[in-house]
Amino acid sequence: MCRFPIPVLAAAALLLNVAGAAAQEEPLFRFGLVADPQYAPVPPKGTRYYGNSLWKLSEAVEDFNGRDLEFVITVGDVIDRHFESFDHLLPIYGRLEHPAYFALGNHDFDVAADYLASVPDRLGLEARYYDFEHESWRFIVLDGNDLSLFANPERTERHAASVAMLDALTAQGAVNAKRWNGGLGEEQLRWLEDRLEASRAAGERVIVLGHYPLYPEDQHNLWNAEAVTELLGRFDNVAAYLNGHNHAGGYGELDGVHYVTFQGMVETATENAYAVVDVHADRLEIDGEGREEDRTLPLPAAIN
Repeated sequence: MCRFPIPVLAAAALLLNVAGAAAQEEPLFRFGLVADPQYAPVPPKGTRYYGNSLWKLSEAVEDFNGRDLEFVITVGDVIDRHFESFDHLLPIYGRLEHPAYFALGNHDFDVAADYLASVPDRLGLEARYYDFEHESWRFIVLDGNDLSLFANPERTERHAASVAMLDALTAQGAVNAKRWNGGLGEEQLRWLEDRLEASRAAGERVIVLGHYPLYPEDQHNLWNAEAVTELLGRFDNVAAYLNGHNHAGGYGELDGVHYVTFQGMVETATENAYAVVDVHADRLEIDGEGREEDRTLPLPAAIN
C-alpha cells in the first residue's frame, strides 16, 4: 500500500525530473580565459591602462579560484613591454588554484634582444606551440610569432623569412600586412595538421587557441590566416578557435568552426574583461565578465 498521497509523489517526481535536467545542463568541464593584460608600469595611453591590469588580473584570479575550473589560459600579451614587467604580473598568476597555460603574443616579445629566447621559459613553456588533452578534448596552442619581425633576432634565417612574408603581403595590399602581426612557419603548420589528424583518429574534439585572429578578415589577423582556416575547416572535429590581439573582440563562423576574439583586459580604466568557457557535448557557453560578451556556440551532435 502506498504510504504517501498522490500529490506528494507527483511533487517528488517533478523534483527528480528538475534535478535530472539540471544535471544534464552541467558542462563536461570549464576553463577560464584571459586576453591581453598587456601590463607595464607606465602611464595610460589612449584607452589602454597598462598598470591597471594588476588589479584586473587579481580580480579575475579571485573569481577563477571560486569556480570549478580545469585550467586558465591567457591568449597572449601578458605584458606590454620590458622583460621585468613579467616580475610584476606573474606572481598574480601564481595565486591561481588551477593550472595556467599561455599562448605567446607580440607584446610578450617587446623586450631587449638578449631576452627574446627567455620569454617562453619565463612563462613556464617548454615549447612555443604545444597541445594537451582533457576529457577527450584536445587543446592546441599555436605560436603566431613563429614568423615575425619582433620575436626573431635580426640577421637570422627566420627573420629573413618573416621579412619576405610581410613584403609579399604588402605587395598584395593585404589588410593584415602589419609589422605587429606574425605568421605560422611551415614546420608549425605541418605539426598542426599532424595533431588534427591524430585527434580525429582518437575521436577527440578540438579547440585551437592562439594570439592572432584568423577570421573574419581584419587588420589584426595572422599573416597566413587563410592557410590556417583552410586547414581547420578540413577537420569536422574542430569546434572553435579562440584568440586575443584585437582588443575590440569579435566573432565569425567558417566551415563549421567558431572564431572568437576576446576583448583585451588592458582596455579602459575601470572595466575588466575575461571569461569562463563551459564545454558541453552540444555547445560551448562563454560566460563573459566585464566587457566580454556572453556567447552560445552550438556544436554538431557528433563527429563524422
